[in-house]
Amino acid sequence: MGAIFGLLIVVVLLSVAAALWWLVYVVLTEARPRTLVAFVQIVAGVLVGMLSFDRWGEVFDTIRRNKLRTALTAISVAWGIFVMVVLLGLGHGLNNGIRHSFRREATNGIWISANKTSVPYAGYGIGRHITFDNHDYDRALKVAGIDHISGQFFIKGGRMGGGEMKIQRGVKSNAFAVNAVQPGAFYMGANEIIGGRFLDVADVVGLRKVCVIGRPVRDYLFQHEDPIGQWIVIGSVAFEVVGVYSDEGGEEEERQIYIPVSTAQLAFHGQDHLGMLMFTVGNATAPEAKAISREVVEQLAAAHQFSPDDPQAARVFDNVEGFSHFQQFFFVISVFVVVIGCGTLAAGVVGVSNIMMIAVKERTREIGIRKALGATPLAIVAMITQEAIFLTSIAGLLGLSAGVFFLQILPSLIDTDMILNPSIDIRVGMLAAIGLVAAGALAGFVPARSAARVNPVATLRDQ
Repeated sequence: MGAIFGLLIVVVLLSVAAALWWLVYVVLTEARPRTLVAFVQIVAGVLVGMLSFDRWGEVFDTIRRNKLRTALTAISVAWGIFVMVVLLGLGHGLNNGIRHSFRREATNGIWISANKTSVPYAGYGIGRHITFDNHDYDRALKVAGIDHISGQFFIKGGRMGGGEMKIQRGVKSNAFAVNAVQPGAFYMGANEIIGGRFLDVADVVGLRKVCVIGRPVRDYLFQHEDPIGQWIVIGSVAFEVVGVYSDEGGEEEERQIYIPVSTAQLAFHGQDHLGMLMFTVGNATAPEAKAISREVVEQLAAAHQFSPDDPQAARVFDNVEGFSHFQQFFFVISVFVVVIGCGTLAAGVVGVSNIMMIAVKERTREIGIRKALGATPLAIVAMITQEAIFLTSIAGLLGLSAGVFFLQILPSLIDTDMILNPSIDIRVGMLAAIGLVAAGALAGFVPARSAARVNPVATLRDQ
């Protein structure tokens, strides 16, 4: 897929580069010292023409006499800007969708879980179970670059399932996931405390029987009561509720309870065992984050006698690297979308220029009469350019409006989390409007320059 995208981008870039080279060659090879002055005069002529009722009357009269040509030109430009807006909106929606998939966990988080060895090392065979301990947490705490860190003890099962326990309050009971962690676990997800507090260092050091519950747990066990300061039974051990949290990851992430890791190790016969180390690395880049996780893995390998190159003994899930890959992928998609959109719009502008060129040829006698009556070449250029700007701008704004409207109704037509809230930024819309005016001026300039060179005597004699 990446190779296909790369090939398409190269082809489109070469096409755009060839078109720009042609434009620069045609315009600059015939440039004169008075080119800048003439350009300013043309711009002034167009601006003055915008305030002239007679000029607008000529523009509308030309449009009425060439309805089919005008319609085809408008459709080509409108379609170009419509495609560009839709592609940009879909790209933005894809960006939102993928970012939304990262909402459950910190984008700068790294998780290292204990597993079984897959390669022989130091006389040990494969298939040996590795278990982390509190000393591993203490050593990793000193690694430079780690922002927040926590160990996790799996009371039952593992991280991917089997960790639910019976939670009871009075006659009510249900099964919820229980996480035995340090205070640093708060920064590993999208948690927000909505009542009370989260676990702190004093809870871990003092082996306190305290817990923080999610909203669904609170609603089920306490309904409309305030849970702070009340007690629930986890397994067969009573814990005091000190906080309630919410999570952007949804109800699944909220159907959980957090308790101090030291208390869980003591109450549920965990000794000093840990099943996972997890930490954030601040604003570290992907290579820096990989170096930090490598240092932690090497510490674990030295302490538990397994190869640091064993991918199974200590499984590393690096969200920094994953998010970096996503950003690179989205950058490629963004470049592809912009190039394709601009290429489509350029095709429409070239169509406008060609049609305006035909119009100039059809109006050769009219232009010759105007010049015979005293119209200057700059006035002819300003007139043709104004027509092109008006036609391109109106058609482009219609395409822009249609594209924005399509993006508004698109969420109701598709049901997927991969494309979320497709839209374009207001600055993109303003830039597109400015680009339309510039494109219209460019589309009208080439045929207008040809019209300005018409010889009125030869034109009248030929007609």
